[in-house]
Amino acid sequence: MSDNKILVIPADLVKKIDENCGDMNRAEFIEALIDNLIAEKGESRENVKSDFVTRTELLVFEQDMKQLLKSFLDFFMAYDVELGENNQQIELDKFTTKLQGLQKDLSPADNGSKGGGKATIKWKT
Repeated sequence: MSDNKILVIPADLVKKIDENCGDMNRAEFIEALIDNLIAEKGESRENVKSDFVTRTELLVFEQDMKQLLKSFLDFFMAYDVELGENNQQIELDKFTTKLQGLQKDLSPADNGSKGGGKATIKWKT
């Protein structure tokens, strides 16, 4: 005696099965789909990396980029002062004040705080 059972499914689903099963019969096609789905669920989907970044990752990246820009500015200003003349002390003091303001802007911002932790750099032409 065979161990076959009857499965009642909608006619639309039978039509999809028939269109996509190729050389397999319906039973083989359904079995292949179920095996594939079980194998897919067996793999941990949590370990698969997403193509998207979270808000936290984006904010951390933004802060790191601001720190990098500040480091470049510090370096180039120190380099310019080293090669420049001593009469540029007033401009250096102004720039140091601007850098300190930038440092305050780089501190993590609270939600809803004014400024939002964004730093802007204006270049003179």
